[in-house]
Amino acid sequence: MTKESQKAPVLWTAADAAAATNGTTTGDWTASGVSIDTRTLEPGDLFVALKGPKFDGHDYLAAAFAAGAAAAMIHKASEDLPADLPADKPLLRVGDTLKSLWALGTVARNRSRANFLGITGSVGKTGTKEALRACLAAQAPTAANLGSLNNHWGVPLSLARMARDAVYGVFEMGMNHPGEIAQLSALVRPRIAVITNVEPAHIAFFSSVTEIAEAKAEIFEGVIEGGAAVLNRDHALFHLLRERAVAAGVEDIVGFGRHPEAEVRALEVALGPSESRVRAKVLGTELDYRLSLPGSHWVANSLAVLAAVAAVGADLDTAAEALGRLEPLKGRGQRFTPDLPGGSFLLIDDSYNANPTSMRAAFQVLAQAPVSEGARRIAVLGDMLELGDEAEARHARLAGSLVAQKIDLVFTCGPAMAALHEALPKVMKGGHTTDSGALAPLVSGALTPGDAVLVKGSAGSRMGFVVEALKSIETDPPRAANGE
Repeated sequence: MTKESQKAPVLWTAADAAAATNGTTTGDWTASGVSIDTRTLEPGDLFVALKGPKFDGHDYLAAAFAAGAAAAMIHKASEDLPADLPADKPLLRVGDTLKSLWALGTVARNRSRANFLGITGSVGKTGTKEALRACLAAQAPTAANLGSLNNHWGVPLSLARMARDAVYGVFEMGMNHPGEIAQLSALVRPRIAVITNVEPAHIAFFSSVTEIAEAKAEIFEGVIEGGAAVLNRDHALFHLLRERAVAAGVEDIVGFGRHPEAEVRALEVALGPSESRVRAKVLGTELDYRLSLPGSHWVANSLAVLAAVAAVGADLDTAAEALGRLEPLKGRGQRFTPDLPGGSFLLIDDSYNANPTSMRAAFQVLAQAPVSEGARRIAVLGDMLELGDEAEARHARLAGSLVAQKIDLVFTCGPAMAALHEALPKVMKGGHTTDSGALAPLVSGALTPGDAVLVKGSAGSRMGFVVEALKSIETDPPRAANGE
């Protein structure tokens, strides 16, 4: 819904923003939001002209004001500003726009009375963040990062534009190098810190999974006094993470999972093709709930959410009801039913990102997807990135999971996925190409009505291109995968 600036609450006055950033401002303006992207800027936003390695926000100042920006934060001198910038538009001049965005985030955090929850993990952090946001928003005003704005730009931006009346703030923190989460956690200062799990994502930048766990544990450094840590009790590195939390001064540790010692424990789980039913014990209270997103990984996510809800003192019954209304995020399990001659097929879009753990979870979901008699379950896979020297071996090892889940046909693209293609039994090989653009028509030609198709890969593999091609598939008679 588009925000109407004249009715939206004021987040920043010119004086407040100037004081927070030690900047100087022209005009007496107010902003109802903060934006770093003219494509999503809403009327009344303060536009922050960040300079990145591939773009410079100063080049888009005129576009920002055309979209209704209340003011723009800049650090370039007047003579270096674009010639098309209207002369009468209000500007907030600062020394460095990124540092000043952090300053806005710091002031916003300091003035807020919300309970802050921080989430990190190798897999599932965005989905868990969105589920936790939904569970808390059903009870009180709740702020959260939009999408995956979880880095050194996204977290301060999300803080800077959070509503002043928020009772809860749910902030995802991502990283691919040591030290990044420590900075973000110091900014957010969460009351509750959640680590969903630790897996070999971004392993190219670390020597081991243990080193990744150490980097994830940096989230504990920002936890405020009296806070809690929510940890995966089933994970082999649970004890290390607990030790790091205690060393950082976090004494309340809540474990979640199936482990008999987990404070938030799944007692019974019934996995279905489109949802799950769960009976769990949450700090001594038994709950029966429906989880509207399929897969055992989502059961684990839901336990983490309920553990965080309990730790922050929110209502568990309301949260459990909200878990039954969750919708999949774009590129993270959305389902479509495109038409083919004679019927339709099921398309599962999991193209946003991938690592070995999330791949295996997606295969499990595909294995439970409904198919017509004689139809097939088909995996369409792109490279998993940032896996380092063992990338090809990690891709090849996915073959065992695909066989175990009885996936009928597998299409692959990318240099690392070539190793998986070679490792597959011949009967499962649908085809391999160098990139997603070449793969899309190959998959399209192989489909028949009633098939279930999973598309997954790292964002850099551009598997979203395959998804869009399949969503708009032409109704020509499909061709077999071998071209016959």
